[in-house]
Amino acid sequence: MINIDERKRIKRILDGRREEFGYFVNRYSQDIIDFTHRMVDNISDAEDLAQDSFVKAYRSLSSFDGRSSFYTWLCRIAYHESLNFLNRRKRYCILATDESLIESEVLDDELSTGKEERIERMEEAINSLNPDEQMLINLYYYDDLPLREIAFIMDVEPNALATRLHRIRKKLLIMIKQKEK
Repeated sequence: MINIDERKRIKRILDGRREEFGYFVNRYSQDIIDFTHRMVDNISDAEDLAQDSFVKAYRSLSSFDGRSSFYTWLCRIAYHESLNFLNRRKRYCILATDESLIESEVLDDELSTGKEERIERMEEAINSLNPDEQMLINLYYYDDLPLREIAFIMDVEPNALATRLHRIRKKLLIMIKQKEK
């Protein structure tokens, strides 16, 4: 849910005090740049996508209903802007991963031995996923967002997202086992 301060700011913006939107830009710009950069590998493209997301959020502010936090709503916009960009450019993103994340959360117990080769295989497998799958893995494991928020960002039902996440983990396990052969 949206906090009271942000709700008041949104009301003032909608009442004509456009300069109030600067609060949201200052508060969330780096987070949105980081978010979009996880989907596109070029920081300049990520910055452009973040800017486009803020513009779209400003223009659509009257449709913000407060069912989510403003940040989650903004991430949803940035997510769709990034997907549209990738579809236009037919480029794939590279998920920046952290070895401890791979070992402790993504890998099955059977695979979490900590060996460098397995970590490299996991990184390769994640990088071969489509951008949508990479973002789901990233939001769930790296950003530690609850499925409910990810579902809102990705515009998918939470149960369907949980199923998708399960399938992606199975897919990663199969890809890694194939590379071990």
